Amino acid sequence: MAEPRGERRGEPRATASGPGRVLIAVYAIFALSATARAGVQIAAKFSEAPVAYLLSGLAGVVYILATIGLAGRRPGYRRLAWGAVVFELVGVLVVGTLTVFDTGDFPDDTVWSVYGRGYGFVPLVLPFVGLWWLRRTSPKG
Repeated sequence: MAEPRGERRGEPRATASGPGRVLIAVYAIFALSATARAGVQIAAKFSEAPVAYLLSGLAGVVYILATIGLAGRRPGYRRLAWGAVVFELVGVLVVGTLTVFDTGDFPDDTVWSVYGRGYGFVPLVLPFVGLWWLRRTSPKG
């Protein structure tokens, strides 16, 4: 009997299967919310906190790329997901730390401010879950 597609020995499991679907949905929600928030902030009050609003826009783009990467089935999509999720983790840790210790440069919150406090710290947890899922669905051998 043939093994299901994407589950043959040495071939990565689909990241969009099982719990991966929930992960992709969460990334898609964050992609939409971060991008929309940044768009409104940049259009309406960019001069008030340009760094914060541009970082929120960057976060939105990263969430979009992670969503696309996790939803795709080809190896290129997996590489995209790895890159986006690692970048997201570094971003949330760096921006989170900067906003804890130097609030002057961030007069308004970004998605990643104080490790995603404004979003229930989901931005801090999400890349760890994403990396775990990518690792779990990687080729076994």
